[in-house]
Amino acid sequence: MIKSEFNKYTAKFISGVDQVKLNKSSKKLIKSFVDGELAYLNDINSYVSKEELNDIIKVAEYTRNNCDVFIVIGIGGSYMGTKAIMEALLPTFNREKPEVIFLGTNLSSLYYRDVIEYIKDKDVIVNVISKSGETLEPSIAFDIMEYIMKGKYSEEEMKERIIITTDAKKGSLRKKAKEGGYFTFEIPPKIGGRFSVFTPVGLFPLAVMGIDILTLLEGFMSGSEYLDKAFEYAIAREVLFRKGKYVEAFTVYDEKLYYFTEWLKQLFAETQGKNGKGILPISIVNTRDLHSMGQFLQQGKDIVFETTIGIIDEPVIKINKYDKTLQEINRIALEKVCEAHYSDKTPSLVLYASQLDEFNLGELVRFFMTSAIVGALLIDVNPFDQPGVEKYKSLINDALNSIVIF
Repeated sequence: MIKSEFNKYTAKFISGVDQVKLNKSSKKLIKSFVDGELAYLNDINSYVSKEELNDIIKVAEYTRNNCDVFIVIGIGGSYMGTKAIMEALLPTFNREKPEVIFLGTNLSSLYYRDVIEYIKDKDVIVNVISKSGETLEPSIAFDIMEYIMKGKYSEEEMKERIIITTDAKKGSLRKKAKEGGYFTFEIPPKIGGRFSVFTPVGLFPLAVMGIDILTLLEGFMSGSEYLDKAFEYAIAREVLFRKGKYVEAFTVYDEKLYYFTEWLKQLFAETQGKNGKGILPISIVNTRDLHSMGQFLQQGKDIVFETTIGIIDEPVIKINKYDKTLQEINRIALEKVCEAHYSDKTPSLVLYASQLDEFNLGELVRFFMTSAIVGALLIDVNPFDQPGVEKYKSLINDALNSIVIF
């Protein structure tokens, strides 16, 4: 269940007139989401079919039982949502096997050296994720891993240790899968990377980790109840932007949600940050960051608003000194920080999830995906492309292709 408090700490910044103006322009958007050209985003079958789900569960079970280390190769939307859900739901320590390593997220030779050394005596299974197969970082990571694995396993064993998630028909990874006889999952053509966690892109690695993906998908479907709230949130963000709040701080009160805020940064920056528009997203973990970023939010430049995410039902740990639970103290901190920031210059849009589990996280992920798309449409930008990202890729590729080896 999602509970929202969008007016409590924003009232002096957002008037009813502001909201009415934007609500009028959003009516067409609501229709497009319910029964128009974007209705496919509300259909779970657009993300994953029943047949694919059965394959995911079956291959995930095999993977769990046949490797020490499971390596997920991908960058951006090909791993960020997966990492966010993993860190939110798995125990912080003493996780069950297999160990999960994410690769293809950087070009650091120091990191690769450490990974190569660590896995040399371990059994590994790799899931490489890329729609085109041409993205630089995952491509390099897969080249390295395939080379290492060919030195450890036979050709037949390789077929059971490399799983490719890519385009259904084209691309270098699709070609590689055919040549090597590797098992594949398909990335749906209409679902872009940052929206892909409910597709095999996210569902397969999450299933390997032991996360209940069926309940996660139930949460996704339940999220239809919050469509109006998602629109309300998108509108509130746009009103605050028009009042000079150009930076959004995604603020959480549990370290386990840190990577969730990282996914939110990617989701909103890539969806809305184009054509000279968009709100700059940053992430904050409290109460840790109250002793750093908290100073700026209280008394710094008047350009920030917060989206604060809390969890209602958390483990009960009694603090005798205050005759309260740690959960109650954390909730007090959340509310009083919002109150303090609001008293000066920083409003906060507050969301609560009932608890941190698959169902509620499924609802929350869908809520933010919907809001990001709606927000992009409100400012008249394409929610589904990322032309700015393509520019750096092109320049790097040109530089690499111009190198002459003697």
